[in-house]
Amino acid sequence: MQIYSDHVGRFDLRIIHTLDDHDGTPLLVFNGIGASIELLEPVVRGLNLPVIAFDMPGTGQSPLTFVGFGMSDYAWLGINLLDQLGIEMVNVMGVSWGGGVAQHFARHHEHRMGKLILAATSTGQLMVPPNLEVLMHMASPMRYINPSYFKRIAPAIYGGDFRSNARLAIEHSKIMKAPNPFGYIQQLSAMSGWTSAFWIHQLKQETLVMAGEDDPIIPLINARIMAERIPNAMLESFDCGHLFILTRRQQAIASIERFLVH
Repeated sequence: MQIYSDHVGRFDLRIIHTLDDHDGTPLLVFNGIGASIELLEPVVRGLNLPVIAFDMPGTGQSPLTFVGFGMSDYAWLGINLLDQLGIEMVNVMGVSWGGGVAQHFARHHEHRMGKLILAATSTGQLMVPPNLEVLMHMASPMRYINPSYFKRIAPAIYGGDFRSNARLAIEHSKIMKAPNPFGYIQQLSAMSGWTSAFWIHQLKQETLVMAGEDDPIIPLINARIMAERIPNAMLESFDCGHLFILTRRQQAIASIERFLVH
């Protein structure tokens, strides 16, 4: 596994990949809003296939740079990174906010990808929303900045095991890296007004929709709607919350590998 920083076009990005460790079609992963690659690293290490992920500008150790005003600009970051790595085809996975980027990638760059995985995500602004309290907590990066605040709100926003196991929030806060507030706002702005609801039924990729059964941020009904509307999609739910990819890591890894490899 390699973790390094490099110039990708006009951006300096911190990148993680396992291209030298495994054969096969790489999996390009778009992470959640404000989340750094440290949160994905256990999953990247666990997958028995080549994986590529990176910190968005203003997140983790990628310095803040103006990306653009839309999800398309973030999707192009992925294209530029693939070009630099000399990779023509990938499978694509989007987690939470990154699921919007993954859907945009699937619609506009389908010639560069095979299968699609959408984890803990939705169709954007037109979705069955969380409650107002959750929306208010997600509107700022404070949970990344203030560990005490994060520990207090983690059960309410992440659900699942975070409701019953206080140590999860403590352990999770130790690996969280605060994003640049303007980088967070930039990601938040890109999602504002964006939705795939009007064209998600046109996606051609074989798709795995993964969802937590107790997800306060993205209620499960959203995953069911997506799986029904994408023509070649299947739904797999996990008995946990928004961060099931970490709290049910082995189960999630097995599902990803089964979908992509078999």
